[in-house]
Amino acid sequence: MERYYRIIITCGVFTLGLLSGCASVKVTRTEVTKTVDLSGRWNDTDSRLVSEEMIKDCLARPWLGEFTTKAGKSPYVIVGTVLNRSSEHIDAQLFIKDLEADLLNSGKVKFVASKEPRQEIREERADQTRFSSKETAKAFGRESGADFMLQGTINSVTDELKGKSSILYQVNLELVNLETNEKAWIGQKKIKKIVSRSAFGL
Repeated sequence: MERYYRIIITCGVFTLGLLSGCASVKVTRTEVTKTVDLSGRWNDTDSRLVSEEMIKDCLARPWLGEFTTKAGKSPYVIVGTVLNRSSEHIDAQLFIKDLEADLLNSGKVKFVASKEPRQEIREERADQTRFSSKETAKAFGRESGADFMLQGTINSVTDELKGKSSILYQVNLELVNLETNEKAWIGQKKIKKIVSRSAFGL
């Protein structure tokens, strides 16, 4: 009897192995700019589109021209903290990088490295003072100070009933003058998604 059970268990394990081996994986490559919404949650497309629209609006507002006229130069901008206050796990760093890219590539402002990259650069500069020649070592005390800091939050509200949900994302950004603490610009962007799920998960 014991031998009989062993044979059954062995056959079962073998069958499962065959079924697992028959499972197929299909991978389709697509353009990174193509909108792909599988779960209905915040994704890379949302991050990119929101960043593009908000930075475009920010740079079109009066603060930029007023600063340039008064200071006689383009402003230095730094991206500070963007807090995720939504109900989802959102990689805020992805959104921050989109903001940084859109700011820098606009050509209308000069961009200052954020806190963590700055620290790494300072460590490299300190290393140069010890090991690099005087002609090539970069000096301390010559960093460009930012004139404005961009900060913000990502929020969400979800309403759900019988397999259908409505998700509202609201991104708030503020541009603050670092010398006066005055808010030079406030932007807001909303995205609303309707997600329907089958009761059988199909």
